[in-house]
Amino acid sequence: MPLPAPPLLLITDRRQAARPLDAVLAAALKAGCRWASLREKDLPDAEQVALALRLKPVARRFGAVLTLHGTPELAKAAGLDGVHLPDGADAAHARAVLGPSALIGVSQHRPGPADRAADYVIAAPVFLTASKPGYGPALGLDGLAAMVAEAGRPVVALGGIASQQVPDCLKAGAAGIAVMGGVMRADDPGAEVAALLASMRCPAGISTERPA
Repeated sequence: MPLPAPPLLLITDRRQAARPLDAVLAAALKAGCRWASLREKDLPDAEQVALALRLKPVARRFGAVLTLHGTPELAKAAGLDGVHLPDGADAAHARAVLGPSALIGVSQHRPGPADRAADYVIAAPVFLTASKPGYGPALGLDGLAAMVAEAGRPVVALGGIASQQVPDCLKAGAAGIAVMGGVMRADDPGAEVAALLASMRCPAGISTERPA
């Protein structure tokens, strides 16, 4: 499955959010984002599903893709469009649970081939980030480029990326950009998303197709 267009992924974190998550999501989607993933793993399963069901109508109103950072079983229970898995998880199992039309991603923290059952890889952290201070060391642009070269799947860059860093990430080969804290903490999340999308409109081509 190709990445959503535009390939800007907003990952939620209610603990950082300056507004309720449904308001942040609505502002981001109104500004042009069309892909979000619920990442609230500290919540019990039932509460994750309930929150997903609350956010899903917001996503549907804008024709956006809504996925879950978590298990494929929870994503299926909430009727979401796919799942994002941690490094080392079994994307083939997720595909079996969610079906061929689901969007399935995996995280990677070092260069290497991606799980062939996944549609994309999140490379993280590209830069040091206040959202996840314990993650690292940062890949940097050279590390991102190495991941792009070896993954065999579209690579989405995550970690400390503001609008100023977006063009360099795309030039390094990233097929998309993922953001969390910068949008979650923003007083005006719509303006933050608009700035990111403007930075993505650059001469470097963005391939969103999954290699065969």
